[in-house]
Amino acid sequence: MALGTTTTQAQIAAPAGAASAPAPAPASTVLPVVRARVQAEPAGKDSVQATTTRIGKGQQELRDVPQSVTVVTERLIDDRNLDTLKDTLKNTAGISFLAAEGGEEDIRLRGFSLQATGDIFVDGLRDPAFYERDSFNWDRLEVLRGSASMLFGRGSTGGAVNQVSKLPTLFAGSEVGVTLGNQGYLRGTADLNVKTGDNAALRVNGMVTLGDNHGAKIDKHGIAPSFRWGIGTSDEFLVSLYHLENNNGIHYGLPWLNGKVLPVDPSSYYGALSDVSAGSATMTTLGYTKRFADRSEWKTTLRVGRYERDQRASAVRFAAAALQPGGVAVSEATFGPDTVLQRSGGNGTHAKIQDLDAITFQSDYDKKFQALGLKHSVQAGVDVTKDAFIGFTAANPASGALIKPTITVAQNRGGGWVDESLRVIHKNRDFESEALGAYAQDLVQLSPGWKLLAGLRWDRFEGRYRTYSTATANFGAVTGDRGRSDSLFSERLGALWQPTPLTSFHFSYGTSFNTSGDAYQFDALGSNTPPEKSRNFELGAKIDSESGKATLRLALFHATKYNERNRDEESVSPTNYVLSGQRHAAGFEIDVAGRITPQWEAFVSLAWIPDAEVDRASSVLGTTLTGETVGQRPGLTPKLSGTVWSTYQLTPRLRLGGGLNARSKDTPQQSSIVARGFVTADLMAEFDAGGGLLFKLNVSNLTNMLYAETLYRGHYIAGKPRTVQLSSVFKF
Repeated sequence: MALGTTTTQAQIAAPAGAASAPAPAPASTVLPVVRARVQAEPAGKDSVQATTTRIGKGQQELRDVPQSVTVVTERLIDDRNLDTLKDTLKNTAGISFLAAEGGEEDIRLRGFSLQATGDIFVDGLRDPAFYERDSFNWDRLEVLRGSASMLFGRGSTGGAVNQVSKLPTLFAGSEVGVTLGNQGYLRGTADLNVKTGDNAALRVNGMVTLGDNHGAKIDKHGIAPSFRWGIGTSDEFLVSLYHLENNNGIHYGLPWLNGKVLPVDPSSYYGALSDVSAGSATMTTLGYTKRFADRSEWKTTLRVGRYERDQRASAVRFAAAALQPGGVAVSEATFGPDTVLQRSGGNGTHAKIQDLDAITFQSDYDKKFQALGLKHSVQAGVDVTKDAFIGFTAANPASGALIKPTITVAQNRGGGWVDESLRVIHKNRDFESEALGAYAQDLVQLSPGWKLLAGLRWDRFEGRYRTYSTATANFGAVTGDRGRSDSLFSERLGALWQPTPLTSFHFSYGTSFNTSGDAYQFDALGSNTPPEKSRNFELGAKIDSESGKATLRLALFHATKYNERNRDEESVSPTNYVLSGQRHAAGFEIDVAGRITPQWEAFVSLAWIPDAEVDRASSVLGTTLTGETVGQRPGLTPKLSGTVWSTYQLTPRLRLGGGLNARSKDTPQQSSIVARGFVTADLMAEFDAGGGLLFKLNVSNLTNMLYAETLYRGHYIAGKPRTVQLSSVFKF
């Protein structure tokens, strides 16, 4: 039936054999307005299995995406008490972390960097800042593996991460929870969903988390109200606000001891008590979805974001030999409780003080139709972003340097404090950028079992980077002004064979690019260099169980960054980088998610990357910009990584669970250090007390294993020590 009103003429037939009666006057019947309504929204909290995604533009069945997607559902996030982005990504495959000099945890997927400013998204829109992301407002986390530039524009070879927000629903249901744990941990959350009309609802998510964390304190809170009306109708609107504020400590890392992890308690912290990782993220989002009678959909979103960051960290190193017991340099033989550590050479701040304002507009159209005897599913859209970044430097006051005192290994709960408010803050750089993208892709059903996907995107990225003097003589003077603009295309091709409703096999090809300005700066050489490019090939399968309640995902992949930046070796004084480098990674992945039996649920995500190598570098220097040589296995690319998690409903009220996280040996970039592999174990027990009240006990890193989780050539950050947490949740 068409939308709107319809007039109908009723005809009444005369009984057989009766005299013909005059025809009645036409009657006009006005039917009520009928609004198109989409399928009812699922509850979405009762399984680790996901069947749909929005990471591929428009809501799609996962089986129709010719690329690997790992989904961490709200069920798994709750089961394992995954509070942060880092913790959640650890519970997927192919992930490793770089402990960068700036304190950013550079994420690696399939051996390639995921930029915190370019490859992380919230509801399909770029989440462009450095901040400690929390899970309190997530419905789930989606990890797209492989090239994603056709979908999102500039990005890395490894893939993209999409944080899916909780939205108001027409299903009544709210909950509040409290978690207590060792290390002084306290976390309170609230998820309040109220139906305010026939097609309108309000939802408010909130979080407060505190903890002493052995000196690296946790202190953060967040609020995320959202209101949606016209839910499921032809005109749907969304208004939402997200605010997260962090005032946490920061564990910047510990020095390697002859290439090995320090033999100390895994919970040891040697930063100053005044070290801080403070900041905030505030996002206002306006959304409109127009649904048409032919099941096509037009979705438009505008987001305005403000991000602030103020990090003051300590790089812990061994003090000079003269300060050590007996005046002897530190070695494995001399290391002990009295070994002296210093922070950042005594007065360094390792400060990262930054502000970012970002505006994003995105409009996507999704239409299904038939043409030339074939079924088409077309997505097309445009997106525009504008970022304004300001960086600051922190200098010692005129009264003198703020010296962070030395500390001994025995003093492993942090010590010393300096008044960071005395440091003088000056603007020393800014970066402004504008990006425009347009894309279209078509999934064509060639026959009942075959589908073909083809997509093309065009992007233009323009940035300008300026640096400023902080010297008294010429304070504020421009010391550098660099910029560039780039325009290029990205492609995506895929073929799907779906012989049955439970099986889907795919082959795909896609490209990616990343620009010189991804980190909000242009160095003197990079401002003259075009974007790096990469390509991905994947052969995979998604197979559902007979019940449809569990899914097996398999993938063989080969990813190549084929024009990596290197120095211009033909110039005595290099004036730009050249795109002469190449590296690749190839491997196999397996995911299992869902119910094996009605009582037994499992989530498995494993990656094996046996083949990874630097193929080309500077022919004269023989090394890449990151110091890796031709023929070398790139750092932060472990051969084996992943997780296993399983729960069993032992009785109607008692559910037990357990899992393992594992990574084989790995190396930092620019280093011969080898961090040994590890396997950690987690346990969970959940009791349903009735009346909507649940109690849950979690134990993570059961054996309190000491291992290096986040790697850098000069230091490492240890994995979390044994953590015990008791949660209570009330649902109503």
